[in-house]
This record gives sequence, structure tokens and C-alpha cells, in this order.
Amino acid sequence: MSARGVSPRPQLLTYPDSLGGDLRALGDLLDGPLDGLFHGVHVLPPFPSSGDRGFAPLTHFEIDPRVGTWEDLERLAVRHDVLLDLMINHLSRRSPEFRDFERRGRGSPSADLFITLDKVWPDGDPPAADVARIFLRKPNAPFSSVHIEATGETERVWTSFGTEDWSEQIDLDVMSPTTRALIRRWLAAFAEHGVRIVRLDAVGYVIKQPGTSCFMVEPAIYDFLGWVTGVAAEHGLVVLPEVHDRYPTHQRLAEHGFWTYDFVLPGLVLHALETGEARRLAAHLAASPARQFTTLDCHDGIPVWPDLDGILEPREMRHLAELVERRGGNVNRILSDAHADEVDVHQLNCTYRSALGDDDERYLAARAIQLFARGVPQVYYVGLLAGLNDLASVERSGEGRAVNRHDYTRDEIDEALDTSVVRRLLDLVRLRNTHPAFDGTLQVDAGPGGALRLTWEHEGASCALAVDLVRGTFSISDRLPVGGSADGA
Repeated sequence: MSARGVSPRPQLLTYPDSLGGDLRALGDLLDGPLDGLFHGVHVLPPFPSSGDRGFAPLTHFEIDPRVGTWEDLERLAVRHDVLLDLMINHLSRRSPEFRDFERRGRGSPSADLFITLDKVWPDGDPPAADVARIFLRKPNAPFSSVHIEATGETERVWTSFGTEDWSEQIDLDVMSPTTRALIRRWLAAFAEHGVRIVRLDAVGYVIKQPGTSCFMVEPAIYDFLGWVTGVAAEHGLVVLPEVHDRYPTHQRLAEHGFWTYDFVLPGLVLHALETGEARRLAAHLAASPARQFTTLDCHDGIPVWPDLDGILEPREMRHLAELVERRGGNVNRILSDAHADEVDVHQLNCTYRSALGDDDERYLAARAIQLFARGVPQVYYVGLLAGLNDLASVERSGEGRAVNRHDYTRDEIDEALDTSVVRRLLDLVRLRNTHPAFDGTLQVDAGPGGALRLTWEHEGASCALAVDLVRGTFSISDRLPVGGSADGA
């Protein structure tokens, strides 16, 4: 069984329980008020998890009963391409596999899943020079100490997102036959339940080699991605690597034939609508590949560093952070000393509408730019409902990213769907989903005074977006072939 192509039609991006409370409610929404709008749905991790709102999975074989069942996901898959995350870099420290390693150490059948430091450095003691080269976003080296109950010994294991004292996420050894067999089983299970696309979360961290940054290590990372893509294709699955890095990394991924993300677009659109500058945004849109997924907002935030490095100047990135803070958002900073002389802003936590000053017209202009860009547009659920910053959730949880993770009741959803800004946004999504011009080619032009124009053409059909970045306004004009209709393909 080989993988089919990915539709360029819009996808909805949501937590399993954020639109009405569970997967069943999500299905009702997609079959009801949102019927026909989205070709795909990216369901953020619905698995049992010990932290990071699903991204520290105990297993990928089960659905957390609090959000639903595999049958609920299979229902979504009947009419939509379902995308699920595979936390390819790590498992929860409370997973059965790591629990057994804590009990029995190297005598555990699961021991080879994890990276004890002697796998990278034979004496288990990494040289300071090697540690200094490792790509970090945390203050400490990416290792944690684990007490082994059976022997009383201490093992040091790799934990990219942890500290010496604690990590909820334990890195997997993707070079181990044991891990690769587990990945094969995970992919087979996803396909069995109707999943269509698999996002490889934090895949840039999976290769650990001494003397390197241990992040996107070439060429080993391409060999691994090639292996995963091949296994996935056997089950009819498409693989989407998730990598936050400078844009040339995404260009190389595209050159190697892999799908990628446009993590430059969110910050660059925000910058363009704040400054009125069209040149850099137009150049980026003109050069971007078709095999990409686009976002403006997501569960983590608006990417800044390293994603915008080389695209915006450091002062411009800092300005975006200051802007978002003034408008009620917050900043997720890089805590590693290695980046002390660079921009320490990793992500901006803010709804996109709030980031644009609660200006409906600018917000819709931003969303129109995304929907006219090449690739697969993912519309985050808070953005779909034109949500504003949820400051109460931040106060309640102590989690800065909660500002853009509001959980909507069905009444709140219905109320939002009845607003003018959301109705107009749904019209934009519907246009992207149905107009035949989007099956063709894109022309991007930047004019004086903040003018940006994106024009799609295909077999006599055309659809053009004109944006005035200074005023934050936009207009759309289209042409259909004689006898044609905007019913999509």
C-alpha cells in the first residue's frame, strides 16, 4: 500500500477536547456548522500523557478516555484526512517502557529504547566541548539522572527537554532496532484507525552524534526521515517533519523531497501588517514550495527564534515581542546561555487576532494571505473563532501558552460562529477550499505603499488577493471559465 498525495485544501488544527469537550463533539461540529469547510483535521495528541498537554505520551496505542475513543477518530477519518502527532523523539517518563527501565535498568527489555550516555560516548562521560556544541533551549545539558531500583545504580539518559533533576519526556534511541520496531507498530496502528498524515514531533533532535549540535545532524537526519517515510508509505501514510530552525533547514528538507512547515509566515505577516513593508513577505511567498503546511497560529505560539533568523533583523524580532506583550500576550524565552548574545525570544504566546490589536480587518487580511499562500493551510481552532487572549486561563494554570488555548463550550462556539468576523473568515476558507484557480500556479507581486498581490490561475480561472499592508485592508477578485463554478476539485 503506497501513500496517496496530500490535498492542498484547508485543515483544522485543534486539541481533541477544545471544541465542545471531546472528539465526539469535534465530529459533530465538522459534520454540522463546519460541514464541507475542511478537507483535513489535525488532532493534537489525544493519547494518555503525563504532561505538556499530550506531548509526553504514555503510549501511542490508546486514546485518552477523557477525550474519546479510536472509533471517534475513525468517524473523523471517513470524511477528512486525519493528521496525528507521533512524538518520535521521546516517551513519557511514566510510560510502561520507562517505568520498567527504572525498575530493572539494563536488564529491562525496554532498556534499548533509551539513550544512556555510553551509547554516544563510550565512557559515558561527555566532554565539555561536545556538550557546548549541543543545540539547547534550556539552561542545562540535556541529560537526566535515573535511579535504578534493582541495582541501586544511577543511569544518565538523554532528555532534550529536561534537566539533570527531572524530565517528563525521555528521549528515544531511534537508531535502536527495538525503537524502530516500536515505531513500525505505532505507524501500523495509526493506519489501522484511518489516520492519513503523521507529524513527527521534535524530529530535529533524534540524531545524537558526538562533536555535533545533535540537532538536524546531516546527512543522518535525512537517512532517518527516509526510513520513516518509507515505513509510513507501506501503510498509506504521509509524513510531516516538525522542525523549528532557520529557513535554510526547511529549504533543504524540501530539496530532499520531504514535506515541511512554513514557520516564517506567522511572524513575517505580523511584521508586514505592523510596518507596511511588502518586499520581504512577497519574496518569501514567491519562493515558498508547494509541499509545505502553513500556519499563522498554533498551540505553541508565533515562532521567532531561530525561525526568523536571517529573515528579520534582531531589533525587528524584539519589536514583535514588545508588541505582543503590550497587547496582552507573553514571551516564551530561550533559557540557554548559549544564545545570550542572540535574540532570546523563542515564541510569542498570543492569539493572532490579539497580536494584531483586535483589528478585525487586519486579522482577516492576515488570514487571507495565509489562505492564498502555497501549501496546505492549517487554521488553528482559536484563530478560526477569532479568539482573543485568554488571560484568565494563564492566571489559573500558570502556563503562558494557555493564553491561546481556550477550551470552547458548544454555546461559545455557536456564539463565535454568529459573529461577522468569523462568518467572513469561513467565507475565505470556503473560497480556498472550492475555487478551481487554487489548483494552478501562484504569482506574487509587491508594489509601492505596502501593496501586496497574490494571484492564482488555472485553466481559465483566476483568483487574486490585493492587500494594503499599511491600511490593513484587502479585496478579492476572481474569474471563472465559461460554464465553470467555484466547486473545487
